[in-house]
Amino acid sequence: MANPVNNNKPRYNPWLLYAGIIFIIFAISMTSNGGSFSDGKAIALSKFYELLDKGEVEKVVFNNSTAKIYLTEDALKSTDHQKNNKPTLFSSMSDNPQYTVDIANKDLFETRLSQANAEGKLKMFTPEKESNWGGILLSLLPIILIPVVWIFLMRRMTGGGGAGGGGQIFSIGKSKAKLFDEKSDLRVTFNDVAGLEGAKEEIQEIVEFLKNPEKYTSIGGKIPKGALLVGPPGTGKTLLAKAVAGEAKVPFFSLSGSDFVEMFVGVGASRVRDLFKQAKEKSPAIIFIDEIDAIGRARGKSNFSGSNDERENTLNQLLTEMDGFGTNTNVIVLAATNRAEILDKALMRAGRFDRQIYVDLPDVNERKQIFEVHLKKIKKVDDLDIDFLAKQTPGFSGADIANVCNEAALTAARKGKKEVDKQDFLDAVDRIVGGLEKKNKIITPEEKYAIAIHEAGHATVSWLTEHAAPLVKVTIVPRGMSLGAAWYLPEERQIVRTEQMLDEMCATMGGRAAEKVVFNKISTGALSDLEKVNKQARAMVTVYGLNDNLGNITYYDSSGQSEYNFSKPYSEETAKLIDKEISGLIEGQYERAINILTENKDKLIQLADLLCEKEVIFREDLEDVFGKRSFDKEQTVEEKTENDTEVV
Repeated sequence: MANPVNNNKPRYNPWLLYAGIIFIIFAISMTSNGGSFSDGKAIALSKFYELLDKGEVEKVVFNNSTAKIYLTEDALKSTDHQKNNKPTLFSSMSDNPQYTVDIANKDLFETRLSQANAEGKLKMFTPEKESNWGGILLSLLPIILIPVVWIFLMRRMTGGGGAGGGGQIFSIGKSKAKLFDEKSDLRVTFNDVAGLEGAKEEIQEIVEFLKNPEKYTSIGGKIPKGALLVGPPGTGKTLLAKAVAGEAKVPFFSLSGSDFVEMFVGVGASRVRDLFKQAKEKSPAIIFIDEIDAIGRARGKSNFSGSNDERENTLNQLLTEMDGFGTNTNVIVLAATNRAEILDKALMRAGRFDRQIYVDLPDVNERKQIFEVHLKKIKKVDDLDIDFLAKQTPGFSGADIANVCNEAALTAARKGKKEVDKQDFLDAVDRIVGGLEKKNKIITPEEKYAIAIHEAGHATVSWLTEHAAPLVKVTIVPRGMSLGAAWYLPEERQIVRTEQMLDEMCATMGGRAAEKVVFNKISTGALSDLEKVNKQARAMVTVYGLNDNLGNITYYDSSGQSEYNFSKPYSEETAKLIDKEISGLIEGQYERAINILTENKDKLIQLADLLCEKEVIFREDLEDVFGKRSFDKEQTVEEKTENDTEVV
């Protein structure tokens, strides 16, 4: 009968042996004659001769360059000597030399010692022995440590390293994916994802693939191998993935694209193999790779000195693993990126990422739903108008709205309120868009009036042009980098016509035009305005084809992989024509703004004076100065609000 295996037998750990050897070498070297820690305090040769003449030296051990000085027992009782010499861990104070001295001439030094010995002032002096085991072992210490450290690193890399397998945690070639399942504390569900109805529908179908695959395979369908979430930052791509992890009730592996990147060659490909191996073992399962563009960038692009071999090897392994599944492995790959145009085409083909789910910025109804989700945790007033908040935040992503809610709560708390009201949300939007308010910024009265004229120019032109964005308020209170601002509420259009873009450009140039009309001078305050209109005009000419001379042509490349990487995709003559068109558009709207402000100069100055007095004016103040807009006479404000709601 075989002897039973004793599972309780202690496991041999070689690291204790290594540590013991190093400790012994260290102890020997420190207590030997060659150890630097056992040497005494260095003194001058004249100081040594002074001690020698006093008869305080008992023994001297010397070589060609240095001498070690041992004092008598009576001398050691002196306070000065005790202060300079303390016992070590392994020896008493009398066992070690109390002082060391450098020898300039060995023969003269030895003659002086012989004379002191003859006079009875020195008991013993002797040359130092050549053998120094402590020094030899100390010199061998690095040679011993190098292979020990190397073995340690190799064991960590291969997953070994002592009892309990703790080295696997630091294993370089292993996947860094976090595993979530029904036992994890992840509680995000689809109910926590507001808006994004189309994206949620497709994501929910992927979860259904894994929960009930026979429903689709029984009629010949194949489960998709991958889905790519594409959209601007903050729109909820990662949140959707968290909802999948909370709803799927299957193992969910989550990691970032940068987790595959490592300084060691071949580690990225190794981690990809290990990730898919784990997923197959736990299938049905979902793998989520956030920011996949870290490894999925198009191969051979944007590299001046050759491609990045390690990143490309990682991408090649990912392509192989995704295409190497059987159709019944029940492993689906989700990925997210906001830069889909730079991804490799092989990664985007059918059979790898079969579906591309676009996660767009929320519209007004979706923003309302997102506000309702984030407002659940905030103490707010009962009559808070969520529809108003949704309309006040066009272009905001889900992350931006979450930030608005948090900032509004902080603003209310800063003011000592117990509940968050409408004004707190407006202040939060101003804080996020414009920056921190700086009421204590030093501005001269002349500068303040110039800023008021500039901002009043924006407000006047936008009020008197049909297609400019509706004005909300104008302020000359400095915020962030700006000295003043005009706040608009742009309409949420799906397409933009030429006259709409021209009206917006005209309103943007209204600030500089007002300075020209009132002061007959211009300033540097229109820098951001010029930057904005330059981008708009260039987009009209080179992207959208909204011009007369160039015609229906665009130089925009939506793939991001244009063959014209280092040169313009047009001739020099066309470049001159483009510059002329852009300049003509900007100057035309600038002259138009000057004409509008010249005809309404008195009202412009009246509005600027009101702005200097109040510092912040609203739409109602513009109605008092200009009257109601002629473009809005066909319907009342209540009717317009009702119609806007119906359209949305």
